[in-house]
Amino acid sequence: MEFITPILIVGIIGLLAGIILAVASIVMAGPKDEKAEALEEILPGANCGACGYSGCSGYAAAMSQGEAQPGLCSPGGPAVAKKCAEVLGAGETDKLVYDGIEGCSAAILLAGGSSSCLFGCMGLGDCVKACDYGAVEVCNGVAKIDPALCKACGKCVAACPKGLISLAPVKKQAVVRCHNCDKGKAVMDVCKVGCISCTKCVKTCPQGAIAMENGCAAVDPQKCTGCGLCVESCPRHVITMLEA
Repeated sequence: MEFITPILIVGIIGLLAGIILAVASIVMAGPKDEKAEALEEILPGANCGACGYSGCSGYAAAMSQGEAQPGLCSPGGPAVAKKCAEVLGAGETDKLVYDGIEGCSAAILLAGGSSSCLFGCMGLGDCVKACDYGAVEVCNGVAKIDPALCKACGKCVAACPKGLISLAPVKKQAVVRCHNCDKGKAVMDVCKVGCISCTKCVKTCPQGAIAMENGCAAVDPQKCTGCGLCVESCPRHVITMLEA
């Protein structure tokens, strides 16, 4: 009996302390930020820090308080940015604004750059700077190569952080002007001319020169004869003919 009494006393004290702490946590707790909680549920939960905040909860809180804009989440991409904008009432977020170091390699760290397409050219000219022959220029936000000036040194290929540039023989051939690997609906949500993986070009090509690679059409220049049937069949006009 002498041992039971102290145990009961300690147990009662512990119970009272627990009740007091529980009540205090309820009374002293600040108001819940329901908007921040809703935003955090939308975010992928990767806590990678690419947005510039400590994690998804920190980014959600910053958006809720008006200290950050939707569109900084690289893993979530445009789809997550759009949902966050809807919660915030921020409207259309297809055009992301990049304000930082002028260069593709730097901009890619911010939601893939200034374009709503995570796979598209950022147009900040890393390839232009890499070319020693003046063969590359940025036109309307997209890099363009002049075959007449190109020496096939491959420096622009290495400079592009998204791997959008490749070397090909100079001849009449079909070229796919898109590298978007998302599924059809996701592509149509952010782009009016992106490849939607319909495979019409694959079925049309008599030479078997076109195949789907990671959800996007790709032309084998070695097999392409430049017949142009794939150009005519593409409903999105993604494929064009490159003249020699």
